Amino acid sequence: MMRVAGAPISWGVCEVPGWGYCIPAERVLAEMSSLGLAATELGPDGYLPADAAARADLLARHGLDVAGGFVPVVLHDPAVDPLPGLLPALPGWSGALVLAAATGADGYDDRPDLDEAGWRTLLSNLDRLRAAAAEHGVLATLHPHVGTMVEREAEVHRVLDGSDIPLCLDTGHLLAGGTDPAALARQAPERVAHVHLKDVDAAAAARVRTGEISYTDAVRAGMYRPLGDGDVDVAGIVAALTAAGYTGWYVLEQDTMLDAAPADGAGPIGDVRASLAYLRQVSA
Repeated sequence: MMRVAGAPISWGVCEVPGWGYCIPAERVLAEMSSLGLAATELGPDGYLPADAAARADLLARHGLDVAGGFVPVVLHDPAVDPLPGLLPALPGWSGALVLAAATGADGYDDRPDLDEAGWRTLLSNLDRLRAAAAEHGVLATLHPHVGTMVEREAEVHRVLDGSDIPLCLDTGHLLAGGTDPAALARQAPERVAHVHLKDVDAAAAARVRTGEISYTDAVRAGMYRPLGDGDVDVAGIVAALTAAGYTGWYVLEQDTMLDAAPADGAGPIGDVRASLAYLRQVSA
């Protein structure tokens, strides 16, 4: 059976300072539960209770499991060891550890060029973090992400060729960065351990890649769409992963920015409902 989860970013909850209005967790979790989602990702650090017992109680009240959590980490700087900062979280971690190769700056509008020393450090750190997580029974994955050190197609394949870490197949960020996520799902399904399903307006994504508009402005303008309303081959991706025996989570994501609290029953829940309906249609 397909395991489908939600993510706070679909409700406008993001780790980037000044991103927009942040809907309280109680409402987000209640709306996820009302849609029949089985789990949530954790959201930014501090969004859900840091205390494991309090977090478990909150999730249990909404009938939700934890699918994983997104953790941006600087991996490319030889002067920065990411392991000490990550180790304390591993003993109590739930779900997949979804790493992103952060630049070290806030936001995703700019990133530096990575030299060969930086690449060696990044690939080595990915394997170190994967091994450290595995010692605690935690599945670590790398999330290619716009505005990080692993964004473009060549960078994704360099990670696949140069490290053992599996991928979080984020269908939207891959397409936005110039990778065909359906082709990647067909070519390397054995490296996919976690999935973020999102849809993208490819024309808007192309404007981001050329620098015509910033990533933030593109998200604000609706670059991410409900599943089936953009240019990602969602059906092809699900078919390829199903054929390969994928049993992990499909996390519905539609990166969203909000100016204010939506009215009860309105706002992001409508787009998530539409995405869930489309996913059920293509996976039937």
